[in-house]
Amino acid sequence: MKHIKQIQSHLIVSGTLTDPYATGKIIAFCAISNNGDLNYSHHLFRHLPNPSTFIWNTMIRAFSERNQSIKAFSLYKQMLEFGLSPNNYTFSFVLKACTDLTDAFGGTEAHSQIVRLGWESYDFVQNGLIHMYANCNCIGSARKLFDISSNRDVISWTAMVSGYVKSRQIGNARSMFDKMPERNAVSWSAMITGYVQEGLFKEGLELFNEMQLAGFQPNHAGIVGALTACGFLGALDQGRWIHAYVNRNRIELDRILGTALIDMYAKCGCIETAQQVFNEMPDRDVFAFTSMISGLANHGRSQSAIELFVKMREDGVKPNEVTFICVLSACSRMGLVEEGLEFFRSMNEVFGIEPGVEHYGCLVDLLGRAGMLDEAKRLVREMPMEPDSYVLGALLHACRMHGDVELGKETVESLVERSLDHGGVHVLLSNMYASADRWEDVAKVRKEMENKSVKKVPGCSLIEVDGVVCEFVAGDRSHILMEEIISVLLLINNQLKFLRFDDEMVVEQIPL
Repeated sequence: MKHIKQIQSHLIVSGTLTDPYATGKIIAFCAISNNGDLNYSHHLFRHLPNPSTFIWNTMIRAFSERNQSIKAFSLYKQMLEFGLSPNNYTFSFVLKACTDLTDAFGGTEAHSQIVRLGWESYDFVQNGLIHMYANCNCIGSARKLFDISSNRDVISWTAMVSGYVKSRQIGNARSMFDKMPERNAVSWSAMITGYVQEGLFKEGLELFNEMQLAGFQPNHAGIVGALTACGFLGALDQGRWIHAYVNRNRIELDRILGTALIDMYAKCGCIETAQQVFNEMPDRDVFAFTSMISGLANHGRSQSAIELFVKMREDGVKPNEVTFICVLSACSRMGLVEEGLEFFRSMNEVFGIEPGVEHYGCLVDLLGRAGMLDEAKRLVREMPMEPDSYVLGALLHACRMHGDVELGKETVESLVERSLDHGGVHVLLSNMYASADRWEDVAKVRKEMENKSVKKVPGCSLIEVDGVVCEFVAGDRSHILMEEIISVLLLINNQLKFLRFDDEMVVEQIPL
């Protein structure tokens, strides 16, 4: 900037500052280069008597790339008012701004101008339109443009996959992904992210492995998606491999990636490693602190979780709604009633956060675990919103813990009134009656479950074997049955060879 200002001074002295080429280069340097100054370039731009289309495009691009999309679109409107005609480069930057703002109306305005001026045939303009409509939840419009496009490339295909993912149409996204004639790391990552967002963690992790077998290096988004899947599946070995990949390739441990690693290690039971990743992060935001607090609380280290919350405030990081859920849960596990009530009060009084139903649920759980059932019941009645299944479930759990059968029955009735009575609720009430030797009431609850066709969801567990995650459901004997069948076949015919692929047994005939 020091040198560019010297050049600008020379142009002023020589009287050539009004030369559009020279001035355009100065503005471009200040606006776009890493060492530039966007505010300074905008100041120069505003004092130019007749800026060229190139200079307008430079400023629109700069604001769009600096995540100041509102300013970028405003400059585009000023350009039209100034009487200049935008070109194809103008619209590529304008459409990016509309995409970032999810402004379908502004994007449609730009689309009309594109058609009127005849720029719709340019590939990057078409891709920009498809991406804009897909990102603005106008997936139908995006698909129409995609279908009539004569030059579909990997960018337009990826835009459609991302659009379907954002619209929660994961089946259409996968169908589009499978039809892609060419893929890149972005398209693979978009599909992996879609699976993870829909809770299809096993499918997302399998696709991550396929991506590497296909010879693609995972990018930042793909790594974060895979780590999220590892955390939910408990796939620790694969998570460790991804962490080693990050270190080996010297990928920056930014806030998003660091938080994903913390969350993965915490959910996989390695809280010490999660703490180590947290300490190594150069820049920690509210999400990193919240993830670490949650992990500590879930591993029974509630005191450490509360201490970290205090440190978070000392570091000037403002907690959010989820942070308080984690802190209140930590207080509940330790029975710190006074501290929990103080944290709850500070939400609104100190941080201006209005407590939600989840926070009231944590408070009910805190009071219930401490045996303060009357206070918990009063809190449920005085809540400013309707209690949900979590709030009433916390109260029901406290009733069972302290043997208050009547309040438990009343709570179950409240759940039934709100159609929140799943199988576990009735089973819990039945167990409460059994603990109190009220066997007639046990029979009534079981009979009511039978009449309503209410069934308890069977327990499910996941294990990781050689990097493959296997799921098992309580009472499922399919694997045992298959093993028995194969044992009989082995006895009958020794010409059979058996190959195991994950959970499937494949029988292959070997010729004599």
